[in-house]
This record gives sequence, structure tokens and C-alpha cells, in this order.
Amino acid sequence: MTPDQILLIIAIGLGLVLLAIFFSFVPVMLWISALASGVRISIFTLIGMRLRRVIPSRVINPLIKAVKAGLNVSTNQLESHYLAGGNVDRVVNALIAAQRANIELSFERCAAIDLAGRNVLEAVQMSVNPKVIETPFISGVAMDGIEVKAKARITVRANIDRLVGGAGEETIIARVGEGIVSTIGSQNDHKKVLENPDMISQTVLAKGLDSGTAFEILSIDIADIDIGKNIGAVLQADQAEADKKIAQAKAEERRAMAVALEQEMKARVQEMRAKVVEAEAQVPLAMAEALRSGKLGVMDYMNLKNIMADTNMRNSIGKLTEQNEDEHK
Repeated sequence: MTPDQILLIIAIGLGLVLLAIFFSFVPVMLWISALASGVRISIFTLIGMRLRRVIPSRVINPLIKAVKAGLNVSTNQLESHYLAGGNVDRVVNALIAAQRANIELSFERCAAIDLAGRNVLEAVQMSVNPKVIETPFISGVAMDGIEVKAKARITVRANIDRLVGGAGEETIIARVGEGIVSTIGSQNDHKKVLENPDMISQTVLAKGLDSGTAFEILSIDIADIDIGKNIGAVLQADQAEADKKIAQAKAEERRAMAVALEQEMKARVQEMRAKVVEAEAQVPLAMAEALRSGKLGVMDYMNLKNIMADTNMRNSIGKLTEQNEDEHK
């Protein structure tokens, strides 16, 4: 193989490599598809997208779809929305759906809704086909103490003008639940709620619960209603148990005070007995001193002893008489 042939092969290889790099960097097939679809776009615009780190297919394919649908959308609008982190394909689909449903929706509004984190395509679809939100069982207590459980189905339609900054489904469910609880609680008898459950939906719907939300409430229907516990009886039983514990605590307090008072009285009795014993111990000493000093004679002392002996005898006879009477009884 001659040197010229080797150089030719190297040149062909380099050319193929350069062509491969060119076609991988420049989306020629996408450019041809755009031209075939009636989208006039320069190949340099596609190269600029590559340089700006924009995937051309994420912008050109939605642009082709928009042009075919008759939407007036520019490449710069789609590219700027892509660079902002939006979903270009979903925005274009939402614009097409809104156009088909005769809903007035601009690209700027649609892009703002998408960047706010809302599914703008789902919102447009909900504007045409309302969505049904089902709440869990919500418990309310009537004035007679009976618990009533109700489950509601809320039919809502997306309000596109309030999608940005409007509250979501959780707020709707919370407000409807609050309305159900207040409506049940305002009834004197739970039977009225069971007889006319439509009263709940009418009362709740009249409160304008969709204010400040991204939805418009079309209807609220009670899907199921059931009887729960007798909350009034449970509360009364709990109150009675609490009163019982309070009474027991007060009785224990009084018992402790009585025991303390009894101990105090016993201590006082012991103290008085000690004083009596001490006083009795002083009597013989006083009598001896009286005998020595001549203030008490021997005959006087003997008479005192006789009186004391007579008193003890009478006390003994009295005790025997009481015992005999008790035995006869």
C-alpha cells in the first residue's frame, strides 16, 4: 500500500469522525422534521440551543405540535420556559386542550401555572370534566350526645384564574369537614340528621367554602351516614368516675386528719397521765412533811386512810353490781 493510499484512508476516517461529531451536535434530522411540518427554524438556532444546554427536541417537538394546532407560540417562549425548569410539552398540551374547549388561556398564564408546581394540563381537563373528591368519615356530635358519622363527595371544577396561589384539595376537604361537624352539632336531635342528610350538603354548600381555593365547588353530596357512640353518656360516665375519685381523695384526706387528731389526743392523754402520776408521787411527800411539821395529826391520817378504804370498797361493790346487771341482760 502506497503512502498516498494511506493518507487517503486517514483522510476518509477523519472525515467520517467529523461528520459523526457534526450530526451528533447538530440535530439535522430534527431540523428536517421541523421544515417538513411547516416550522421555519434555522439550523443555527438549533446549534445555539445546544450551546445554551437546551435539548432541541424538548422545544422543537412541542413547537411542531403547537403550529399544527394553530397556536401562536414562538421558539424563544418555549426555550425560556424550558430554561426556567418548566415542562414545555405539558404546557403546549394544556394550551391545545384549552383551545379545543374554548377556554381562554394565554401562554404566559399557562407557563406561570406550570412553574408554580401545578399540573396545568390536569387543571384544564378538570375545567372541562369536573373531579369528584371523596372525604373520609367525618364525625360530629348532635346536642343529644349521639355521634353521627358522614362521608361526602365533593364535585369540583378547576378555577384556572386561581391556580397560582390558590389552596388545594386538602383545604377543600378540611373546610367541608368543618361544615359537616358544625351542621351536625347545631341539631338538637341526631334523628333529624338521619332523616334529612341533604340538610348537611345544603348548609355546607351555602358557606362558600371554595373562597381562596383553586377550585369551584359544584355540589356536595352525602354518600354515607352512620351512627357512632353515645358521646354524651361516655362523658357523663367519665365525669362520674372523676367525681368518685375526687370524693375518695377527700375521704382519704379526712381519714388522715382524723388519725392525726387521734394521735394528738393520745399524746395529750399520756402527757396528762404523766402529770397525774407526778402529782400523786408528791402526795406522800406532802403528807410526811405535814406530819413532821405538826400540821397533820396521826388521827387525822388514820381517818383519811379509812375514808380511802371505804371509797375503794364502794367502788368495788359498784363494779360487781354493774357486772351482775350486764349478765342478767
